[in-house]
Amino acid sequence: MKIIDLTHVIAPDMQVYPNTEPPKFNHVCTFEKHGFREIEMTLYTHTGTHLDCPAHMLQAGETIEDLPVDYFYGNGIVVDCRQLQEGDKICLETIEPYLEKIKSVDFVLFNTGWDKKWGRESYFKGFPSISPQLAEALTKLNIKGVGIDTISVEPVESTELIIHDILLKNKVVIIENLKNLDKISMDSFKFSCLPLKIQKGDGSPIRAIAIEE
Repeated sequence: MKIIDLTHVIAPDMQVYPNTEPPKFNHVCTFEKHGFREIEMTLYTHTGTHLDCPAHMLQAGETIEDLPVDYFYGNGIVVDCRQLQEGDKICLETIEPYLEKIKSVDFVLFNTGWDKKWGRESYFKGFPSISPQLAEALTKLNIKGVGIDTISVEPVESTELIIHDILLKNKVVIIENLKNLDKISMDSFKFSCLPLKIQKGDGSPIRAIAIEE
């Protein structure tokens, strides 16, 4: 069995979505003073590698508590989108070679290669994003979630957040800021994106992993 870490490290100097704040770390307990270490953390629910659940966009949408724990685990597939150019859309044609396999999985993960830009300003600009037509098609495939190795499933400058709305209103969770999707070597693998069990949570940082057996 091989476990592949698909998660960025949470740190005070990390990149976050524009106009949100990076995590704050307060080292409240130290070995020198208390004999043990403990950190007080302040962070947004959509920090780093994270999951959006329906309550993120929908007033009556399911929260993290509402979704069963097995909703965050299942079979995954990686769709290679690295051939796309800056600003391109991930469209129906992109998933055509994978369509039959997608019908039997729970999570579709889009490998754009954009995680290699993590830590640079260019990470926020021009990344491939999901088209509305593809988002609609994905909601009809009985999947639990869609993941991507970019800051969002749609451009940062988007104000209507159409893709979020399409997916979340159909109870398809969204996983953003993944990494290392190119290290998954098998067509069939298990994917885990367990969130913190936050009361009325609209989303959560996750430790995303792929398990190859």
